[in-house]
Amino acid sequence: MSTLTPGICSITLKDKSPHEIVALAVRCGLGSLEWWGGEHVPPGNRLRAQEVACLTREAGLEVASYGSYYRAGCSETEKLSFASILDSAESLGAPTIRVWAGRQNRGDCPAEELRAVLRDSMRIADAAEDRGLTITFEFHGGTLTDSAENARLLAEELQHPAIFFSWQPPHGFTAKESLAGLRALLPRLSTLHAYHWTIGAYDRNLYNERERRLVYPDDYHRHPLAEGVDRWQAYLKVVRQDAKPHHVLLEFVHEDCPDQVTKDAATLVELCRCKS
Repeated sequence: MSTLTPGICSITLKDKSPHEIVALAVRCGLGSLEWWGGEHVPPGNRLRAQEVACLTREAGLEVASYGSYYRAGCSETEKLSFASILDSAESLGAPTIRVWAGRQNRGDCPAEELRAVLRDSMRIADAAEDRGLTITFEFHGGTLTDSAENARLLAEELQHPAIFFSWQPPHGFTAKESLAGLRALLPRLSTLHAYHWTIGAYDRNLYNERERRLVYPDDYHRHPLAEGVDRWQAYLKVVRQDAKPHHVLLEFVHEDCPDQVTKDAATLVELCRCKS
């Protein structure tokens, strides 16, 4: 049975300092942090990464991931080197680096660009493995993991021991359909991002993104995590079937409110503790 560690993505509190974020995580009873590869831990700044690593460890917390914004097949040509991201992740003590599978949905991605993403993904996985790290693809629209099926397909294409996948509830799908996608990714699952969103007026009748493209922000409505407990209990029941430990990380809290972080954290801690 998998061990689940409740944590938070530091970008959820992007206006707070690392000291403030660590203090809040401790107060909330969280166990880990994904550090944002922006102002919190900039790429290539080893000293900052070491300082944040020390701060995290001294508070008794784990570093779950380095949350980079490296896009396979794109970022090197835009002057964001994966080597600089590796340096920060290594100094931070992160076991895995969050990356993105290109910048287009699979259905919109030209064949040449798709090949470039696949080639670069294998290259950066080799580089990460050489330093004892892994990479974790974000499960997100606007990339090759824009749906559960496309994430599964990418996992088949990228057979590498250092390549894993994150998961978060896809927008506009029933719990049943979301669970099917989660089960398909389970053998390659790394972290999970926890939040509860609905798609507003369309929530009752739109469960297939092919019917209509979702429009941001009109269709994206954040709610307290407590309102999604039934869904998350079902999701985590599936994840517990995996032998690997997993970090379940808060993200996208209602109105970006620190007080809501505290409330959602309490819900997440209980969800991770509960075995039912």
